[in-house]
Amino acid sequence: MNYIKNIEHEAALFLKDEVSVQAGQIVSKTLTQNHHISITLFAFSKGEEISSHDSSGDAMVLVLEGTGQFTVDGSEYVLSAGETLIMPAKKPHAVFAKEAFKMMLTVVFPPVS
Repeated sequence: MNYIKNIEHEAALFLKDEVSVQAGQIVSKTLTQNHHISITLFAFSKGEEISSHDSSGDAMVLVLEGTGQFTVDGSEYVLSAGETLIMPAKKPHAVFAKEAFKMMLTVVFPPVS
C-alpha cells in the first residue's frame, strides 16, 4: 500500500513538473491526506486566489516556481521559488498569485483525541 499517491515512487523528479498552470484556474494534486497530514501541490494562474480561511493544523508552504503572495493574520509575505512560510493553525490566511506560480502545501493536524 502506498501512503503517498498520484506521484511516481522510486524516481528522482522535480515537484514543480508534477502540476501544470492552467489559465484562469487553480490546479491541485493531492499527494496524501489523512487525520495527521495533508500534502498537496498547487499551480495558480496569475490573478487567482484562495480567500481568507483558517485551518486546525499548521500549514507550511514551499514555493516551487514563480512568486506568490500570502497573507497571514493581516501580515503580507511575498515568496519566490525555494522560500517557505509557516501559517500557524487557527490564524486566518489567504493566497494570491501575483504571477503564475506553483507551491507545495503541507498541513500537520493536531492529534485526534
